[in-house]
Amino acid sequence: MPIKSIPPIGILLLLLAVAAATAENNKGTYIVHMAKSEMPGEFVDHTRWYDASLKSVSGEAEMLYAYTNVVHGFSTRLTPAEARSMEARPGILSVLPESIYELHTTRSPSFLGLDQNAAMFPESDSASDVIVGVLDTGVWPESPSFDDTGFSAVPSSWRGECEIGTNFTKSNCNRKLIGARYFARGYEATLGPIDETKESRSPRDDDGHGTHTSTTAAGSVVSGASLFGYAAGTARGMAPRARIAAYKVCWIGGCFSSDILAALDKAIDDNVNVLSLSLGGGMSDFFRDSVAIGAFAAMEKGILVSCSAGNAGPTSYSLSNVAPWITTVGAGTLDRDFPAFVSLGNGKNFSGVSLFKGGALPAKLLPFVYAGKVRGKIVLCDRGVNPRVQKGSVVKEAGGLGMVLANTAANGDELVADAHLLPATTVGETTAKQIKDYLFSDSNPTATVLFEGTKVGIEPSPVVAAFSSRGPNSITPQILKPDLIAPGVNILAGWSGAVGPTGLAEDARRVGFNIISGTSMSCPHVSGLAALLKAAHPDWSPAAIRSALMTTAYTAYKNGKVIQDVSTGKPSTAFDHGAGHVDPVSALNPGLVYDLETEDYLNFLCALNYTASQINSLARRNFSCVAGKSYSVNDLNYPSFAVSVEARGGVVKHTRTLTNVGPPGTYKVSVASDDSVKIAVEPQSLTFGQSNEKKSYSVTFTAGAMPANANGFGRIEWSDGKRVVGSPVAVSWV
Repeated sequence: MPIKSIPPIGILLLLLAVAAATAENNKGTYIVHMAKSEMPGEFVDHTRWYDASLKSVSGEAEMLYAYTNVVHGFSTRLTPAEARSMEARPGILSVLPESIYELHTTRSPSFLGLDQNAAMFPESDSASDVIVGVLDTGVWPESPSFDDTGFSAVPSSWRGECEIGTNFTKSNCNRKLIGARYFARGYEATLGPIDETKESRSPRDDDGHGTHTSTTAAGSVVSGASLFGYAAGTARGMAPRARIAAYKVCWIGGCFSSDILAALDKAIDDNVNVLSLSLGGGMSDFFRDSVAIGAFAAMEKGILVSCSAGNAGPTSYSLSNVAPWITTVGAGTLDRDFPAFVSLGNGKNFSGVSLFKGGALPAKLLPFVYAGKVRGKIVLCDRGVNPRVQKGSVVKEAGGLGMVLANTAANGDELVADAHLLPATTVGETTAKQIKDYLFSDSNPTATVLFEGTKVGIEPSPVVAAFSSRGPNSITPQILKPDLIAPGVNILAGWSGAVGPTGLAEDARRVGFNIISGTSMSCPHVSGLAALLKAAHPDWSPAAIRSALMTTAYTAYKNGKVIQDVSTGKPSTAFDHGAGHVDPVSALNPGLVYDLETEDYLNFLCALNYTASQINSLARRNFSCVAGKSYSVNDLNYPSFAVSVEARGGVVKHTRTLTNVGPPGTYKVSVASDDSVKIAVEPQSLTFGQSNEKKSYSVTFTAGAMPANANGFGRIEWSDGKRVVGSPVAVSWV
């Protein structure tokens, strides 16, 4: 039948059928989870069993990776039909499609009190024995932040290596950067061979993000660091004596879960102590989330895993990386700013921020426009979806002399500085409205931009960044996330020599250090601080280290006011800042910790009603929840409380256990809450006679009147008169 004789609905159905057939024949990458205990006796090696299982459904398919530590299974390319056939095979737990993750793109040590209290942290061999593994875009080994002067031999515990590749040799590693690997099989299987004219098929960082995160976590001390003179001073990572191992998993096209799992697999083999992942993807159940799966295996090996919370704030329920065995980090500001003022023709000046360094504007007011012909003028641009620096590049290319970038409601009054390609400043939404009032009402508007350099002592600080992702936790609302916040706005750290500070192709400038923002920056702060605590307390579990960081975090300024949320200008809540802003000096001696073991997390999975197969996919073992046993998410020994209530008068009970990691003493409890919830703790005091002694308590939450936003907040603190062990409380009506 000629096509023209087919009715329109028939053509549509035909096209849909063709598309479906095409999709059915198209191959995609899948992660195959196997029940290792069901391996037939004729196979001595599990990889041979994996290969035989694969060949039974596809004669031409090959394994991309065979995993050992993070997953019992492998990754491969299959058609949807082959994937369904594979899932029906004996010994197969699940066959999950690959996910693509994305990056969550010198004053930090001083702001956190590390400079003044350096003597409290170990500078001995214990500090240099700690290894921080960073999964990111690789490293620029020539950065002075990787200088190994004064470092002793590589720790004997290290089992990794320095892989060679494009523009990268074994000599690029040293006693500071002790290992570097790259993982690209999953990426190349989907997008084809890496274009080595655009990025290095090696651990070399052509993006800058990986160099920035790794040097934030554990960069060596570098004097005279700055970006074009901004933030001048000494740059140093949070744990400057720790070693760094780089795992390149992110490429121009993204970070593929098969590669991430392979990197986590190797990092565990390599014997890292802390893992830092400034990346995230969509929300999914833990047994489907590759980062959560890999982090579970790392946790079992005593490795703390720190992840960025995401940059999707200030929207609620916008968090990434919310598994309770992951430390989830949101972003706050420093007490440092880079002011650049907009001076208008009506005599008014408005404050913005900028990192521009270059030729000055003419010493006069210039024509000021919002749209139209821009040559020779200063242009007002609204912040939108495309990169902020790209807007300035477009203005410059069109002949504009300068730019005022105006925040919209989506970003409020949050100010993030950029190394613009032309004289430019960013202003907040409130300021932007006033500038627009002048621009649209004056018949001959004029303006200029004045740059003020670096200012410190900015108050209030910190404030929660508007971009920092927020709770509640959409996967398990009974677990409060983020865990805490750390500096993530305008952070100075090492940079790649392959790209300019804006990351734009047209930016020919090259810098040794760059200032960028994101929870990508706050995550490695906590990773490095965890390394410091690991050096000081080698026997502490990942849960104990996280607990110390959380229970000593602060939620108020010295004047007693709650940390501000820059997106609203109002006090932030536990859904914004978690337990509060990290305070590493206090975390060194927390007094008490909330500890957790693998079995606690397995019971938590039972409380989520996970099947035996789902638990096996995640935890790589046969573990059956006991029939008839009552499991409760509320009993997970977490350092914070997220309480779900249904109505006024509703009662919810939680139990917790504290472990003494300080001297003997008696801790008394105090509670605070708004009118929406009543908090009762029993017993009200706990006495510890020796180190590692454990004592339990219960908390009863009774719901009051539901607030307008259906959320209430409180706090529980235990104190011996010297130390305060604090836990945030967030109550949600469901």
